[in-house]
Amino acid sequence: MNYQLELKQIVEFPRCRIYRDFIQTLISDKSIRTNGRSFLFYYLVLCSYANYRTSYRRLEHLVYTVGPGEWICPLKELQSWFRCKFQHQVISILQNFEEQHYISYTIMEKDKIVKFRILDWNSDNTILEYNYPCKKDAGFFFFPIVRVHELIGMGKCSEMDVLLDLWIHAVYNDTSVMGSDSGPVVYFRNNTGNPLTSFQTLADRWGQSKASVSRLLKKLEEKGLITLISFKGKYGSMIYLKNYLSVMFDISDVMIDKEEIAMKMQLPIHIPEEEESSCVPENVTDEQITVSKNDSCVPESHMKFIIKKVAELLNTQGIPCCHCQETQYILSPLSACKELYTTFTLDIICHFGNVKYCFELSLSPGDTSPIWPEQMDAVSLKSKGGE
Repeated sequence: MNYQLELKQIVEFPRCRIYRDFIQTLISDKSIRTNGRSFLFYYLVLCSYANYRTSYRRLEHLVYTVGPGEWICPLKELQSWFRCKFQHQVISILQNFEEQHYISYTIMEKDKIVKFRILDWNSDNTILEYNYPCKKDAGFFFFPIVRVHELIGMGKCSEMDVLLDLWIHAVYNDTSVMGSDSGPVVYFRNNTGNPLTSFQTLADRWGQSKASVSRLLKKLEEKGLITLISFKGKYGSMIYLKNYLSVMFDISDVMIDKEEIAMKMQLPIHIPEEEESSCVPENVTDEQITVSKNDSCVPESHMKFIIKKVAELLNTQGIPCCHCQETQYILSPLSACKELYTTFTLDIICHFGNVKYCFELSLSPGDTSPIWPEQMDAVSLKSKGGE
């Protein structure tokens, strides 16, 4: 019960929990660029070092009082965190935040030390009854989501700003958001409950071109930070975050199966050409599959392809028989091919454990042209029980 309340708080409350060590990880990741004009990353760095309660810090043989929402550090440290070549660039960023009434700051000790204060810190971070005065690699802080929209609206977002925008807008296990039961999905809270978005929408949001957005999302996916699922036509795309659950809740992350998401959304998935040759699991062979003779409009070779994908899906859901090369798959028709909808029964038999699973499989093609495996519009799988 407590775990469910914790999840729900992040989804529904108008602020997001940001872990300090997550920001530290981003600071040290030099492969993600920070050059942009939205300043979301810079502001979150400042927040990640801010105090919860009053403490004291010694610098240059002097002891400074650091209050809630404040921090004091050498200007060189801030320059390193921001990845600026020159200190005047750091001061320019701080001045911009001060003009926007986000912070106040002071340069001391012959321009060597900077002390800053987050102006609205007390309104967002007064509930937690703990304090890490100088331990900046642990704990978390709350960040208002409305501030994200303000910051990314200032100008072109950097790669780091984009990643943080996706992270803050992730939703997990919310019944009002489609696809969130499968994993942490990016949802920009547009009151539709539909996480589908387009590259053009993201381009407008981040101040970039569609081509730049496409390249950036591909880069984040190659780095293992997101899972991008693109659907055919004008349906759009869904973005799932990797490592989100382990960072936010200290639990194991889930594996996102693109075909499973496409089944749930009942949308035709787009499979890039380089992925098509590797999308069929090698552990299921044609010899394991038996397709009963019928008058179906779906060719037998295509049905075997679909069964292999179903076996891959069931394997990820924890059915061990689908990983055994002795398992037999028997497909029998339940209905004739009327219009463009066909129903089958799929029996999965494991001879070693004397186990049998029975499923009902429904198929509908994307159009009236000859059906190829990558053109299957929807595949719904319903369990009929197992022995």
